[in-house]
Amino acid sequence: MNPLKKKPRSKNISPRVDLPQWMKVRVSFPTEGDALTQVRKEVESKQLHTVCESASCPNLNHCWNRRTATYMLSGDICTRRCQYCDVAFGKPNALDLEEPERVARSVATLELRHVVLTAVNRDDLKDGGAGHFAETITKIKSYRPECSIEVLIPDFKAKEESLQILYASKPNIINHNIETVERLFPTITPQKNYKRSLEVLSHIAEHGFLTKSGLILGLGEKEEDVKQCLEDLFASGVRMLTIGQYLQPGPTHYPVQEFIKPETFQFWKEYAYKIGFKTVASGPLVRSSYHADEYFSDEASD
Repeated sequence: MNPLKKKPRSKNISPRVDLPQWMKVRVSFPTEGDALTQVRKEVESKQLHTVCESASCPNLNHCWNRRTATYMLSGDICTRRCQYCDVAFGKPNALDLEEPERVARSVATLELRHVVLTAVNRDDLKDGGAGHFAETITKIKSYRPECSIEVLIPDFKAKEESLQILYASKPNIINHNIETVERLFPTITPQKNYKRSLEVLSHIAEHGFLTKSGLILGLGEKEEDVKQCLEDLFASGVRMLTIGQYLQPGPTHYPVQEFIKPETFQFWKEYAYKIGFKTVASGPLVRSSYHADEYFSDEASD
């Protein structure tokens, strides 16, 4: 564990509460030679970071057993301190210029058909880390040209030059998560801006890329908040959507306000499809990269 993850997110202490039954998952213990063990060995041997581990994703076992993982670029220290996120925050290290090569070799070794790349916020860099994304995409294409590539990007402060650097590398899907509704932005993610995120998503869509975003529920949003957010995302050109449950990573993170029932997630899925979204994954355990390969295949076949 990165020791910076132990830094408190706030002065408030909110012990984590017990999970409802529908949030509990069965975990299989790894055995020598199984897919989970192979992915872990591959990630560790090449000294790579995954958002699966750094953000304490509850689907790690499930996804790694499917031989899928989301690579996290630019280190494991984020320059922003969002109240919901378990990624360490602080002063990042210098970029590892060999990381794109190692990620590409890992993708080839695992024979991935679809890969998801994300990164910590790097507000310390002039391009926000866009060039590092682009270099990794280019390397993957050289080692594994048949692999489709999805990127989950920070907002790059909506800088035109950063977005253009990313576009030039031509990923298949560009995802930028809105995360929460506009009313909660100042509390949950004060270093981000709702309008700026919508601006970035609109820019992506206008440049012809499959555009994706994600929303987490259980932070205190109201029904009218969610409806407005979904309508804003669609108006901004987003056509692929994920909706999942917020889980409090630690006692100083923002506390869960509500565990959303599975039938409510189904309601939002149906609502999103009525608005016009092309693919929607909505459920308590859904995360941004949840079955991303399958959803890309569905979208690409339309």
